[in-house]
Amino acid sequence: MLTLPNYQISTQIYESANSLVYRGHRKKDNQPVILKVLKQDYPTPEELTRYRQEYYITRIIAADLQGVVKAYGLEKHQNTLVICLEDFGGKSLKMWLDKQRTFTLDELLTFAIRASEILGQIQAQNIIHKDINPSNIILNPNTGVLKIIDFGISTQLSKQHLTLKNPEVLEGTLAYMSPEQTGRMNRALDYRTDFYSLGATFYELFTGKVPFESFDAMELVHCHIAKQPTPPHQINPDLPSAISNIILKLLEKTAEARYQSAWGIKADLEECKLQFANNGTIEPFALAQKDISERFQIPQKLYGRESEIDTLVAAFERVASGKAEMMLVAGYSGIGKSVLVK
Repeated sequence: MLTLPNYQISTQIYESANSLVYRGHRKKDNQPVILKVLKQDYPTPEELTRYRQEYYITRIIAADLQGVVKAYGLEKHQNTLVICLEDFGGKSLKMWLDKQRTFTLDELLTFAIRASEILGQIQAQNIIHKDINPSNIILNPNTGVLKIIDFGISTQLSKQHLTLKNPEVLEGTLAYMSPEQTGRMNRALDYRTDFYSLGATFYELFTGKVPFESFDAMELVHCHIAKQPTPPHQINPDLPSAISNIILKLLEKTAEARYQSAWGIKADLEECKLQFANNGTIEPFALAQKDISERFQIPQKLYGRESEIDTLVAAFERVASGKAEMMLVAGYSGIGKSVLVK
C-alpha cells in the first residue's frame, strides 16, 4: 500500500496499465480525497508530462464546472507524481455495471442527460476529452451526483491531426474510440470524437455490452471504421427504439452524420425522459431537431465517390481477414486520387 506523509490512505480502488488510484483523507483537515499515482517507480518523461497536463486541465475547468472532479494538488513523491482529487463518494459507471447494479430507465436517462450536459460544458471551454468511457464517468447513486474525470490525453484544441499508430499504443480506450481517433481515417480530430465515445458509453449503459467485442486490437479498429453495431434495442428488447436511434446516431462513422452539439443530444434525451414520465412509453420522433452547432465546421466528407469508397472498404475488410491484395487507383492529375485513398 502506498504511503504518503500528508495523507492517510484507506484502500486501493482502481488500477490501470499506468496508474494506481487510492481513496483516503488529507491529514491536516480530514478532507476525503482520491489519490492517483503513476504505477512505475521510474516513469518516463512522457508519463510525467501527461500527469501534469491532467492536473492543470482538470484544475482549470473544474474551477467553473460542477460536473468535473476538482483537482486539489499535484505533489512529488520520490521519482513520480501524485494527483490529489476530490472524493464525493462516487464510483465509476464501469464499476456499477460490473457489479450488475440495476438502474431504472428513468435513472439511466437522467445519467445520460447529465453526462451530455457536462460534456457540452467541457467542450465550451475548447477541450476535447478524447477518453469518454464508463470508467471516466463517476456516479454517486445516493446523491445523484455525476462527474467526469481523467483529462490526461485531453487537448485544448479545436482540431487535431493524428498520425498512424500501432493499435496497441493508441491514446484512449479502444472499445469506445471514434474511427477518426484511430488515426486510420485521414480525418482531423475535433470535439465530435467525444460524441462517438459517449455513444459507445450509452450503448453499454443501456445494453450491458460494448458496441464491438474483440480481444484483437486491429479487429476493433476495423469494427469502428467499417462495421455497424447491432442496434441496442435488439440486444435489450425493453429499450425503446427512440433511445436506440439516439445511440446509433452518436455512433455514426463520420463526424458530420453524428450530433453536432451536446445540447442536441441532451434535448433528444430530455424528450425521451419527458415522454416516459408522462406516458410510461417512448414513441419514436425526429432526432436532432434542436441540434445546432455553435462551431463552423467545414465537412471532411468526400462527396460523389461512394462507389469507389465501397470498393476500397471491401478490399480493406478482405485484407483485415488475412488476405493479401494490391489495388491501383488511376485518374487525371488533380481529380482526387490521393484524397480518395486517404
